[in-house]
Amino acid sequence: MQNRLRGRYRSERLFKFMGFAAVAISLLFLVFLLGTMISKGIGGLTWEFLTASDSTDPATAGVWGALKGSFLTIMVTMALAFPVGVLSAIYLEEFAPRNRFTDVIEVSINNLAAVPSIIFGLLGLAVFLNTMNLPRSAPLVGGLTLALMTMPVIVIAGRNAITSVPPSIREAALGVGASKMQVVFHHVLPLALPGILTGTIIGMARALGETAPLLMIGMRAFIAVPPSGITDPATVLPVQIFLWSDEVDRAFIEKTSAAIIVLLVFMLMMNALAIYLRNRFEQRW
Repeated sequence: MQNRLRGRYRSERLFKFMGFAAVAISLLFLVFLLGTMISKGIGGLTWEFLTASDSTDPATAGVWGALKGSFLTIMVTMALAFPVGVLSAIYLEEFAPRNRFTDVIEVSINNLAAVPSIIFGLLGLAVFLNTMNLPRSAPLVGGLTLALMTMPVIVIAGRNAITSVPPSIREAALGVGASKMQVVFHHVLPLALPGILTGTIIGMARALGETAPLLMIGMRAFIAVPPSGITDPATVLPVQIFLWSDEVDRAFIEKTSAAIIVLLVFMLMMNALAIYLRNRFEQRW
C-alpha cells in the first residue's frame, strides 16, 4: 500500500515538473523573441515612425499606414465572421436536426479550420478579385478573405462554449414556459458568451498575423498614403514587415524589428482584451 502511494506521489511530482517545464520553455522563447526584437528595434520606435507611412527612404519610413490598414482589415473580418460564426454555431448546436447532412457540415467546418491559409488567399483571388472585380489591395478584400479563414474557428469555439452550458439551464427555462428561441438567446447565449468572445478574439489575433493570404490578393503594394476607407489601397503590418525584411538597405533592419514590436504589442493587447471580456461577461451557475 505504501509503495503504491509512493509511486502515485512520484507520478504527480513528475507530471507537475513536466507541466512547469513546458510553461517555462514557452515563456523563455517569448522572452528571447521580445528581447531580440527590442534590442534591434527599440531605437526605431519614435513618434515619427508611428505616425509616418511607408517610404523608400528608411529615415522617413513609418508604420502608420500599415497599422491603419490592419485595423480596417480586422474590422471587416470581425463584422463578417463574428455574427455568421456565432449564428452558425447556435443553429448547429441547438436547432439543426441530427442527420447525414448536418454531419457533412460539421466535418466540413472542422476541415476548413485546418486548411492552410494560402488556400484561402487563392480563394479570395479567384472569387473576390477575378469574379466579383472588387478593388485590389483593399481592406475590404483582405477582410473578406480573412473572414473565410476565421469563421470555422469561431464556429468551433462557439459550439464548444454552447455545449459547456449545463442542460439544467435549458430544462429550467423550458419548465417555466420559455420558448426554444427564448431559451437560446436569453439563457444559453449569455452564459456561452465569454467562451465565444475568447475564441473569436484569439481567432482575430491569428488573422492579424497572417501574411500568405493577403499576399495572394495583392496587399503587398507600396502604399505611401494611409487608407481612408475599406476600399482604398492598403497594406497590413505582417506584409509591411515582410517587405522591409526583403530590402537591400540594412537601415531597414531596425525598421523591421520596430514593426515587429508594434505587431506583438497589438496582438498582446487583443489577447488581453479576450481575457478581460471573458472575466467581464462570465456568469456562474
